[in-house]
Amino acid sequence: MRIAYLTNQYPKVSHSFIRREIVAIELLGFEITRIAIRGWDLETVDDEDCVERDRTKYVLHDGPLPLLLALLRMIATRPACFARALLLALRMGRRSDRPLFVHLAYLAEACRIEPWLRAAGIQHVHAHFGTNPAEVAMLQHVLGGPQWSFTVHGPEEFDKCELIGLAEKIRRCAFVVAISSYGLSQLYRCVGHQHWHKIHVVHCGVEPAFCTVPASPVPAARRLVCVGRLSEQKGHLLLVEAARRLASQGVDFELVLVGQGEMRADIETLINSSNLRAQVRLTGTISTERLREEVLAARALVLASFAEGLPSVIMEAMALGRPIISTFIAGIPELVHPGEHGWLVPAGDVDALVDAMQECLDAPVAKLTSMGKAAHDRVIERHSVEAAADQLSGLFRSAIEERLALPAARSDAELSSTARPIRARARSEAKSH
Repeated sequence: MRIAYLTNQYPKVSHSFIRREIVAIELLGFEITRIAIRGWDLETVDDEDCVERDRTKYVLHDGPLPLLLALLRMIATRPACFARALLLALRMGRRSDRPLFVHLAYLAEACRIEPWLRAAGIQHVHAHFGTNPAEVAMLQHVLGGPQWSFTVHGPEEFDKCELIGLAEKIRRCAFVVAISSYGLSQLYRCVGHQHWHKIHVVHCGVEPAFCTVPASPVPAARRLVCVGRLSEQKGHLLLVEAARRLASQGVDFELVLVGQGEMRADIETLINSSNLRAQVRLTGTISTERLREEVLAARALVLASFAEGLPSVIMEAMALGRPIISTFIAGIPELVHPGEHGWLVPAGDVDALVDAMQECLDAPVAKLTSMGKAAHDRVIERHSVEAAADQLSGLFRSAIEERLALPAARSDAELSSTARPIRARARSEAKSH
């Protein structure tokens, strides 16, 4: 079976979970075409990402002219399909927070990829994220391309579900994947009950490079590590404030911030103004190997996030046998149990965050190692790459088989209004609810 994966930027350091998902599904016998809107010029630090970049087709790589030509060709060869797609693009732009011309650009991108899909014999398109990749996937289907599905991660999709037309996308797709029960509940909120059967929970798999590392005890060094994009939703400024309070109390510690992002300048300014240069270190973007080293050198991973889906860095740190300090939000409590795998604190509560960091820094190494072992066992049980790939492949197969079994004369509009449930739900999905 031939599947196309459609993403906004690929490969991307913070989206390595997409790469491992693709590779795992290929091992099950699927042929996968990688398509990204952009990302050919992103910084790559891993050899695997370099290989993936060479295997990816980029929609915008050659500039706007191929988009215009593809759009004109679609108007000339499939005027009726183009008219339906144009009306849908206009409707999607009506309540959007993005200008109308952006949605018309999505239509042009759909016109660009539809011939690629046809030439490759693609039977199904799967988009990651419910934002513009899902809209392009939806529009290419209206243009006459293959059926489609998408994975929703959050929190951006949940924050603006009406603005991105998430309900419309769910109604028109073959199925939707949520990565946690929390995500499932948020998708239930934005679409009618008659469409709930389309929504499936498939946990993201842990990078094998983190699962195969030999177990090591938690170090005695009083070091904590935070891994994540330097953005407002990750709560780095609150974390630096917690570090300032610990330092003012004379607590000996080191805090390592791994990642890059739009708030780096603000974070560096706060570190400098708080006289924390001796305690807080920023690494910028680093390789997977270096990331493993930083996590293994720390007592725990700490995230002060205000909004999340279910962070892959939490899974990776748990796989390495390190406890977690994080906030009690989104899908995190489904994986991390306070007192067993680490500490969870209310989001935005700097006092609770300081207390948790202090407790972790003062905890005996033996206690932290025991927590880390429990964390490792939990994430391996719930977030196997192979299990996630098996669930997704079952959904792909069922969607393709049901599509092939339908009478050829049945219209897309009829399919949209009477879509049936996907038959094959992975056995483990029942446990996720």
